[in-house]
Amino acid sequence: MKALNALRLVERSILIFLFLAMVALYFVSVVMREFGGTLASDFAWIEEAVRLMSLFLVFLALGLALERGKHVSITNLRDALPPGLRRPLLGLIDLTGLAFSLYLAWLAFALVRFVMKSGQRSPTLDIPMGLIYLAPVAGFVLLGLRYGLSLFGVIDRFAAQKEGEA
Repeated sequence: MKALNALRLVERSILIFLFLAMVALYFVSVVMREFGGTLASDFAWIEEAVRLMSLFLVFLALGLALERGKHVSITNLRDALPPGLRRPLLGLIDLTGLAFSLYLAWLAFALVRFVMKSGQRSPTLDIPMGLIYLAPVAGFVLLGLRYGLSLFGVIDRFAAQKEGEA
């Protein structure tokens, strides 16, 4: 559990840093456009940087959102089932989510390799475009981890959903 708590702390810290950096960069961008005059064009890279940060923010939050029961779900059938049938259904949901998440991470990694080989670079930041495609890889790996932890009973993500509904 210490490793999971450390992972949660790292994830939250990265998400907070990304969000605050996005706000600060947009603030600088607005100020430069308003008061910077000809210097404003030197800050054109901020728009692209914030878009990329937003992409990482969304994907890196996938695992935490699942663990806290914040993903969209339809619970009518699940809640109507007796406990004897509910547990296998929840296991099937977690197993399907784990398989799908790992498959998407694998596809995203193949895309990273493909784009890195192409040599594409971002227009204003001039970074390899393949690095940008690491966001879905990391996000789906973290999501798959949470599905796996739920599948093996390490976390109870469905209890978190119940608490959120109350």
